[in-house]
Amino acid sequence: MAIDSVAGARAAAGAGAGRVELCGALGEGGLTPSVGLLEAVVAATALPVFVMLRPRGGDFVYDEVELDVVHRDLRHLAAAGAAGFVFGALRPNGHLDRDALAAVVHAAAPLPVTCHRAFDLCLDPFAALAELAALGVRRLLSSGQAAAAPVGAEMLRMLVAAAEPGFTVMAGAGVRAANVAALVQQTGVREVHLSATAWHDSPMQFRRDGVPMGSSPPPDEYHRRCTSEPEIAAVVAALGDATIGPPADRPDSR
Repeated sequence: MAIDSVAGARAAAGAGAGRVELCGALGEGGLTPSVGLLEAVVAATALPVFVMLRPRGGDFVYDEVELDVVHRDLRHLAAAGAAGFVFGALRPNGHLDRDALAAVVHAAAPLPVTCHRAFDLCLDPFAALAELAALGVRRLLSSGQAAAAPVGAEMLRMLVAAAEPGFTVMAGAGVRAANVAALVQQTGVREVHLSATAWHDSPMQFRRDGVPMGSSPPPDEYHRRCTSEPEIAAVVAALGDATIGPPADRPDSR
């Protein structure tokens, strides 16, 4: 179960899930959650809590600074009670970033590492499957390189058949009650992964429409949100040239 809240953890436990994957920002496919959230989830449920390590949205090509953040987060999250980690990294040519994966597996030990759906964007799934096992990754989350696991069922079946003994291929993306039995039968997977997303109305009574609190997530995995230094410099320069007007008259409160 992919969750991003204490309420989600409690729902997963109450419904019979076997473990949870704790993320932040599920709307972006999941990012690294806060230590405080992990501590609260561990306190709220006895389920094993696997934690996403993903420093930003967008693609899975990480530079040294981003990987340093991953390792800093890993240390704090391990100390806070993580039962395992979920991580994936690619090279620009579509192959796995073996160095990044090996370093995370080493840093996480003895906690297990799952490779997430970055795998579904890799160039050669069968070569990548063998590489993951050789690197010490124990589990793969995949949709069979399709938009949803039911669509990628044939690829998932081939991955399950090709996996080494002791390596788990877990089906995820688009898994629902209406298709999960057929998916397991078609693919041979022994584990499935879902977020079971539903939407509930907010308890807010006063509502101000047209004032969003966030920007849209990246349009796809090949765009990154970044901070524009030229835009900051332009705003700073414009502020330097601005003339501050007189304060607005305060309304009479008498």
